[in-house]
Amino acid sequence: MGVKESLFYLEDIHYHYRPGYPVLEGFHFELNPKDKVALTGPNGSGKTTLFHLMVGLITPNQGKIFAFGKQRHQEKDFLEVRAKTGILFQDSDDQLFCPTVREDIAFGPLNLGKSKEEADIIVMRTLEQLGMESYEYRITHHLSGGEKRLIALATVLAMEPEVLLLDEPTNGLDQAAEKRLLDILSALPQAMVLISHHFDFLDRIATRHTVLDKKGIDLC
Repeated sequence: MGVKESLFYLEDIHYHYRPGYPVLEGFHFELNPKDKVALTGPNGSGKTTLFHLMVGLITPNQGKIFAFGKQRHQEKDFLEVRAKTGILFQDSDDQLFCPTVREDIAFGPLNLGKSKEEADIIVMRTLEQLGMESYEYRITHHLSGGEKRLIALATVLAMEPEVLLLDEPTNGLDQAAEKRLLDILSALPQAMVLISHHFDFLDRIATRHTVLDKKGIDLC
């Protein structure tokens, strides 16, 4: 579609954690509205690194990052990107830090300037969306791994982002919860990129596959 129409457009991205050991070399990637992209590749191929580059948590050694129609250079440029992009980290404990589920989900909306009443409505709407209405006052660190995964996703959805970056969203989920998650993500209007080793899950949701081999290969 091009830089101005794309949600993300990454051009000739090079990144290494230390000299001589490149993770991405000349990588190109484009995310357009309504895309649901499955991002696959072997461990260490740079999948999580790509997410961190897209939201400015790390800076490429070379290349250009365009997001929401603008080139992004510095930390201040990525503040808007992070407000519009929800990222689900691989480890749910990196995302959950409040005493209760309700507080964890309300944290993002409150920091975006929502009133307590507005945040309360968002909390209940998001929990209902995930079929977890009864979890509102549960203590977060008492949840199972699968429950934490869904609540971590709830904290992302509560921000009402335009783009979702989901790193191993099915981690810890049983078959029923995974099916519910599939139905939820399939119905969402947001563009998204999904990292997962559950290829059946990806095949059922993705509109496009990108295999990461440092430069990236797009498949239909």
